[in-house]
Amino acid sequence: MPRFAANLSMMFNEVPFLDRFAAARKAGFEGVEFLFPYDFPAAELRARLKGEGLTQALFNMPPGNWANGERGLASLPGRQAEFRDAVKKALDYAAELECRHVHCMAGIPAADVAPGTAAALYAANLAWAAEHAIAAGVKLVIEPINHRDMPGYFLNTQDQGAAVIEAVGRDRLGLQFDVYHVQITEGDITKKMERLLPIIAHMQIADVPARNEPGTGEIGWSYVFRRMDELGYQGWVGCEYRPAGDTVAGLGWRARFAG
Repeated sequence: MPRFAANLSMMFNEVPFLDRFAAARKAGFEGVEFLFPYDFPAAELRARLKGEGLTQALFNMPPGNWANGERGLASLPGRQAEFRDAVKKALDYAAELECRHVHCMAGIPAADVAPGTAAALYAANLAWAAEHAIAAGVKLVIEPINHRDMPGYFLNTQDQGAAVIEAVGRDRLGLQFDVYHVQITEGDITKKMERLLPIIAHMQIADVPARNEPGTGEIGWSYVFRRMDELGYQGWVGCEYRPAGDTVAGLGWRARFAG
């Protein structure tokens, strides 16, 4: 059975954020992830984790101005200094939370930025960030995201992600394999999982098309989870889905598909 981590940004929204750690533990999760921790002191988050005996599996680097539509800084010209500050801030939080994987979002370059310019900047920024991360005991991950949910996002396909990882180095950069994004953009989920397993550092799940819990859409989850186990995947599987109703009431999928 895969090791599932509750995504506290999307799940357990019935209670305030800091109370979601206890809610996740009560629901049987041993690991958690979330989008961004920066609204809360790292020491407070650490206390919640330790108090519940939870492992922090993943979080994202600061993404720029999220409210204004920014989704990462790594491919944005003129933002290198802000990007480096974001790396340092994320690594400070990772140290406090004992988190070994941090997601670096690629960003949405402006329409007048040449693809080659964005690609060169993306590679240079990732190389700098990965070097600092590995020195801190952290592995950066990158995630291809579908254009339906995030139009203009710089990284879309698993092969694009794999090429970047090979260029920067497998020891410094890993792939965040999100089943939801894979299905929307490319399909062929388990064959891609099999081929890319050597570089996959973290997985995430949600059903398609509505991004709700497994069993609400078109994906064959029994087979997907079985292949994760058969392939020997040892990392966390983040439940990055929006519950269709009450979070706890919707958790029956774990016994149904992965029990």
